[in-house]
Amino acid sequence: MNILVTGGAGFIGSHVVEQLCARGDTVTVLDDFNDFYPPAIKHRNLAGVTDRATIVVADIRAAGQLRETFQQTRFAAIIHLAARTGIRPSLTQARLYTEVNITGTQNLLELAREFGVKRFIFGSSSSVYGVNQRVPFREDDPLAHPISPYAATKLAGEALAHVYHHLYQLEIVCLRFFTVYGPRQRPDLAIHKFTRAILAGQPVEFFGDGSTRRDYTHVTDIVQGILAALDRPLGFEIINLGDARTVALHELVTLLEKITGRPADLHRLPDQPGDVPVTFADIDKARRLLDYRPQVAIETGLAGFVDWFVNQSPRQ
Repeated sequence: MNILVTGGAGFIGSHVVEQLCARGDTVTVLDDFNDFYPPAIKHRNLAGVTDRATIVVADIRAAGQLRETFQQTRFAAIIHLAARTGIRPSLTQARLYTEVNITGTQNLLELAREFGVKRFIFGSSSSVYGVNQRVPFREDDPLAHPISPYAATKLAGEALAHVYHHLYQLEIVCLRFFTVYGPRQRPDLAIHKFTRAILAGQPVEFFGDGSTRRDYTHVTDIVQGILAALDRPLGFEIINLGDARTVALHELVTLLEKITGRPADLHRLPDQPGDVPVTFADIDKARRLLDYRPQVAIETGLAGFVDWFVNQSPRQ
């Protein structure tokens, strides 16, 4: 299958690209290599596939650049993972998040329609649930109250996806990812930041009282779900991909202390605007439609992440 992976040089995207190449798909990576974090990290993420995947440097906001790619290659499917990510940066860069995550997504959907790409996988986020009173979160829960620009852009992306399915019969699966971690995790995310600070003997930025809970999901399980969604004719679906287990922030730090053998020097800070108290995935739908079965427990996944962090060169 000839597949376009947007954001394919990023954390999740690079793992997806590796698995697609390993199973024999023809892969085009489209990424703008922006400076949200050092572009050199993204280039390293793709080091193992440069001889097997075509790499296109383009911005999904630039419809003309995208059109050239679609004119040169006929794709059977698009896995759309390119986005401006993160709750906190979206509070100060709301316009940028809107342009990339909404306009960029519409550009890709429109080109998929024009060039006859019938299968489209959209990387959404658990942030769309906002401060949800019902846990675990189900795909049919009301979503009237996102609490960050990032969450709002992902919810808008899902709405656009439904429009293109309804009007043009594109087969689209929106996958709501829950707190993904693992090797190559972005350096701005909590597990990466905590590990780096603990090993360096530096203060750990610790927001709130440590009671917030997250459904940490290993990247290999997320990739399993993405490929399953790619391979199944599902029409239009919205599906949670999580671990179906929550871990409190203070528990996460304790686990990292045990794995690294070093204490964490906590620098306590107030709760951050836009953060939610809990994320928790109901994955019954993913089990039923995708045969999705998370395999990596948080204890095992964190140990693997720390091992990767210690042994990578150069250190992120």
